[in-house]
Amino acid sequence: MRKRATLRNVRRVMRSLRHDDSGIVAIEFAMIAPLLLLMLFGITDVANYFAVDRKVSQIAQSMSDLTSRYTAVQESDVTNFFTIAGAMLTPYDKNQMKATIHQVYLDPNSKTAKVVWSRGSTPLSKNTVYSVPAGLVGKDSSGNWLANQYLIVGDIKYNYVPTIGWVLNKAGVTASEIAFTKPRQMTCVMLGSTCTPSGG
Repeated sequence: MRKRATLRNVRRVMRSLRHDDSGIVAIEFAMIAPLLLLMLFGITDVANYFAVDRKVSQIAQSMSDLTSRYTAVQESDVTNFFTIAGAMLTPYDKNQMKATIHQVYLDPNSKTAKVVWSRGSTPLSKNTVYSVPAGLVGKDSSGNWLANQYLIVGDIKYNYVPTIGWVLNKAGVTASEIAFTKPRQMTCVMLGSTCTPSGG
């Protein structure tokens, strides 16, 4: 008799549990919370990367444009340009940025762009061949390169290290930009007293 009553009680409890949904919300939340956190931190990291990438593009253009406005720059001017670049990067870590300014000469004889001078985090040696977009090279009707062509190059790289690293690589993702500007006031921009395309 007692066994039958116990069995009846168990069935009653099971029936009541079958209709009891008071814990479903907690279970569902426990299941989707990790996914929500992943999405939240992932969106934050990706949004920060795109913000950095935008700043890198602006800095490259600004460095190139600032330099091109001069007839001659001194070492102190170039240092000031990099200080400006660091300020433009705020609030991100400027120590992750590599900023370089080059001036290249478009040599009509070899039909290559060669470095005249270069300053910054990763400077290039004089006469190093540098790749430039074909559309920036002035040519005559026969397709020959015109003489006395120079370009100022702002070359910026930034290693963005994500805050969480659940979506982006924890080691960092590189944002980079190269901007070209033609000297505005003279054929070239001298660094100190040099503007020669070869030698030295």
